[in-house]
Amino acid sequence: MKQMKLEAALWEERADEAQEALDHFFWNESIGMYNIATPCPDGECNTVFHYWWMAHAVDVLVDGLLRTKNGRYENRLASLHEGLLRRNGGVWPNELYDDMEWMALAWFRAYQATGKTRYKETALLLWQDIQTGWNTHMGGGIAWQKSQLDYKNTPANAPAAILAARLYQSFADPQDLEWAENIFHWQKHHLVNPETGFVWDGMNRAGDGSTDKDWKYTYNQGVYIGAAIELYRIKGQAAYLEDARQTFTAAVKELADPQSGILPDEGDGDGGLFKGILVRYAAEWVKADPEASEAVSFLHRNAERLWGSGKGADGALFGTDWSRPPAGIIQLSSQLSGIMLLERLAELSRITGN
Repeated sequence: MKQMKLEAALWEERADEAQEALDHFFWNESIGMYNIATPCPDGECNTVFHYWWMAHAVDVLVDGLLRTKNGRYENRLASLHEGLLRRNGGVWPNELYDDMEWMALAWFRAYQATGKTRYKETALLLWQDIQTGWNTHMGGGIAWQKSQLDYKNTPANAPAAILAARLYQSFADPQDLEWAENIFHWQKHHLVNPETGFVWDGMNRAGDGSTDKDWKYTYNQGVYIGAAIELYRIKGQAAYLEDARQTFTAAVKELADPQSGILPDEGDGDGGLFKGILVRYAAEWVKADPEASEAVSFLHRNAERLWGSGKGADGALFGTDWSRPPAGIIQLSSQLSGIMLLERLAELSRITGN
């Protein structure tokens, strides 16, 4: 028991250090948002509004709040909510369904953590807009963007299934459960390898009906695992746990280094967030399935490598390669992924002793 407490304290200390680095190096009080990179003299890095990166910033703030109960996280959430709404022109929807799904997921978690009604209203407003993306092209599914309604992909569907399932768990609206099941089963039928469980990226991107099977990203595996786990929590059917296990196993086999088990460098920009998404939902599998020991070992290996080899010289700053210290400009996306991993270890150490 003493060793378990020491392990949890160690990961909590590391998560604290990473969260403090996020606040110190990235927060921009003048815009009420995070800079998208550090260094960023005079905010010059912020010419593009990375809406979905900011959704994950909300998520890591919620992680910190749930773990520490420290009011600074709640204050930062309030500032970020105002800053994001202002930056998006006073409205929450945008053109990309996957972006809106991430924002809705994050603010719904913020609502659950704080009880603040405005966060719930943000999530529900976005959910109503997200539903308009479902159409009959390619047999169903939610489109990736409003200007290309016949292109369907995992990023626009699996997170929507997670969101619908979580809304059902909170409010018991049967329509939300119907949405979650329909989206999940469309995803499984169209964009998951039936033999291995590996999740493909999308279909009909070029209008020719083809599936992008060569686009192999950690992100896609994570969101499908997350959707399976949320439906398992509702329905209690072991088949959903098997879906998660199969996809996790395929993800490690296809994407992780075969010797070290460390996740790949998927590049900067959006790619910097991909690993964090996989580890977030792999941890949800661990919490739901006592048999998910392989995921526990995997998360530990990656976290130890990140902290031992991938930490910056100036503090807990992380690049896209978890096997080496970052050099030069560090983007918000990769910093958020590193924090997600450390927060998962802190959480799992506290609740499972692993």
